Amino acid sequence: MTELNRRKMLIVSGGATVLGAMGMARPAWAWSPSGSVAGAGAGTDPKWVWDAEADPVVAAMLDRGQVAAVNQALRTWTRNDQPTPSGLPPDLREFVEHARQLPSWANQSTLDKAADFMKVSGRFVNLLNGLGGGMLSTAIPNEARAVYYSKGGADMKDRVAKTAKLGYDVGSLNAYRPDGQMIVSAVKTRLVHAAVRHLLPQSPHWQQGIPISQNDMLVTWHTLPTYTMRKLTDWRVRVSSAHSAAYLHSWQVTGHMLGIRDEYLPSTWDAAYAQSKQVLDPAMGPTREGVELTDILLDMLAEQTSPGRADRPMVNALARHIIGDRFSEWNGIPREPIWDPLIGTAFPALVAFHEKLIPLPLVPQAAWVLDEAIRRYIRLWLSEGRPVNIEIPDMNRPS
Repeated sequence: MTELNRRKMLIVSGGATVLGAMGMARPAWAWSPSGSVAGAGAGTDPKWVWDAEADPVVAAMLDRGQVAAVNQALRTWTRNDQPTPSGLPPDLREFVEHARQLPSWANQSTLDKAADFMKVSGRFVNLLNGLGGGMLSTAIPNEARAVYYSKGGADMKDRVAKTAKLGYDVGSLNAYRPDGQMIVSAVKTRLVHAAVRHLLPQSPHWQQGIPISQNDMLVTWHTLPTYTMRKLTDWRVRVSSAHSAAYLHSWQVTGHMLGIRDEYLPSTWDAAYAQSKQVLDPAMGPTREGVELTDILLDMLAEQTSPGRADRPMVNALARHIIGDRFSEWNGIPREPIWDPLIGTAFPALVAFHEKLIPLPLVPQAAWVLDEAIRRYIRLWLSEGRPVNIEIPDMNRPS
């Protein structure tokens, strides 16, 4: 038995009791829809709500064997201002026409302020959304298993590229403008989720019922804007009240476009933090699949920052610094006796320098090595460095 496999067994077996306790401890749904962008709602537990609009349409398309033709048609749709592609089945075309419309409460001037925020703090936001959110997602059992056993889990480089495209599009300066791509990416991702909900229950490896519920989507949502805003505050990154509100608004719109009901989308950061405690905290824990996915993701990042994986220890230390020891242990990220203390000193100094809180002479040399690694990560994985098509799967992970 290899050391990695032995470590995985210890992590998963040691976490079984944790997962059981967390599952039993999950409180009844108590978050009030009065704190949502809708301001009202039925208050139904999102764990038992999926996507009533997308799911039957995509299931019917899959049953008719039309996935290949639909993906081919959708490849031509890349910009928000392009018409819905011709050649789609009538029921799917009708759904896409409806799903591509921004909610009535979306405010373009506020979305423009979110773009301004990315100009100022995009380096750290992209790092937290990309590396931080990615590492948190593998520490969510439902999400890790859904990724692992769906078609995308067999080719993680392609899967990460598609996830990175969504992250790039939502953070782009023209995300929801006519020449942007976020509407397209969100609708395509919504179709992918509907396909996974139809396909994954057919896998002998999946025992969790229908995946990607509204609760699951909220869990993922909180690993992105909610987690990012908390960490920016912890890191003393200065965020104006206007930028803070705009960043939240951009993710409210994004949540809606991905199919989250308005009654579940928090209207304020305080509402988001309260909801996160109820949905994200009890959803997290260790799994074998999460450990394997983490190892793949960190290998990929190390290959981009330094060919030959020479910088994997540094990447491990950076990941541990961003997500903390508990989640790192669940994900099987090893401690690095050399890099851990260096990152612990260099990263706060790097943030302080970019925030103009300390002068250049006080920045340690290790911070510039780290800064270059972050720059390469953002350039290669959160950019349009290569064409990426978000496509509907037609099968689960091959055995």
